[in-house]
Amino acid sequence: MDIKDTAHPLDGAGVSAFLRSLPAQPLLLGLGEARHFVGELGEVRNEIFRHLVEHEGYRSFAIESDCLMGLVVDDYVTTGAGTLDDVMERGFSHGFGASRANRELVRWMRAYNEEHDEKLRFFGFDGPLEYWAASPRQSLIALYDLLDGPLPWTRETLDTLLGPDDRWSNEATAMDPSQSIGQSAEAQRLRLIADDLVALLDTQAPRLSAEDRKRAALYGRAATGLLRYHYWMADASPGRWTRLSALRDAMMAANLCAVAEHGPALVFSSNLHLQRNKSLMPFGDQLLEWWSAGAITATHLGDRYAFLASALGTVGDNTPPPDTVEGILSTLPWDRSLIDARRLAGAITKPAPRISHDFAYFPLDPAQLDMIDGIVFLKQAVELKKLG
Repeated sequence: MDIKDTAHPLDGAGVSAFLRSLPAQPLLLGLGEARHFVGELGEVRNEIFRHLVEHEGYRSFAIESDCLMGLVVDDYVTTGAGTLDDVMERGFSHGFGASRANRELVRWMRAYNEEHDEKLRFFGFDGPLEYWAASPRQSLIALYDLLDGPLPWTRETLDTLLGPDDRWSNEATAMDPSQSIGQSAEAQRLRLIADDLVALLDTQAPRLSAEDRKRAALYGRAATGLLRYHYWMADASPGRWTRLSALRDAMMAANLCAVAEHGPALVFSSNLHLQRNKSLMPFGDQLLEWWSAGAITATHLGDRYAFLASALGTVGDNTPPPDTVEGILSTLPWDRSLIDARRLAGAITKPAPRISHDFAYFPLDPAQLDMIDGIVFLKQAVELKKLG
């Protein structure tokens, strides 16, 4: 089979044809990043999302960014609250607010909503964390405020147990578990309180609006997830980072399943988080292995979850060897292509793995092509933001 028979130029017609080829129309269409901060990939993502909104009935966008900060962006695109500059500064984690493509996406979503009654929604689906984690204060207090009293605890009780936020957000805890307060008596009590707050909220659900119930569920996931993450931040066993990595992706998956309740959504994140197979990452002298958010989400949604991995050909002055998947795809006649990954797996024989000298770029794994629905391939990428 000629590999051109597995591919189409990446345009609106190609995206719609890809969707029609799937066994079911996805509630979540994952578009993975082979590397963060690739300007060309952000532009392609925006074009895909616009087409999905205008021709395929998509109304939501989700990105690998703090789920609580994402509420700031959602308020802006749905109501116009705040300014674009402020939203880009306060509504994104991981430095994603500095992305020109993200700014253009938020601007376009707001402009679309000003002209249409059926509103587009914006979601962050990562936990409020990096390798370390934020204080659970925001989510716990927001959860508390949604409840009808009298309650067994006061706001002052929560404030006392939480203490200063910098005790929680100490970046040094990433490498030094002894500096974490996640297994302190205060943190242990807060875990029980958070669990009780979620249970109390369920008993009061009938008095809340549909939107308040969804926000309450988000606050509950964030609060319990953060306290669980902090607990394992204080663990000094060899399995610490495997556990933390798994917990983060489980938090992502829970948020993605909630996004799916709003109808078809485009999800943008690292290939490693959206893939169906296990994630593998060298970490010092360890090889971490855990189930990705995509694998967990696909378990819940089945064929209503679809995954488009991205891959890059020439990046700067790095050209893929011709016997790698990226090298083979570089022979396609289009600068931007959409490939049926499973058909490609049957069309090429034992390609070599590409060795990346850029720690931030994750090449396609030839052995996992049949776990991917499609590949968005850019023959060349030059706009890369330096990391670290």
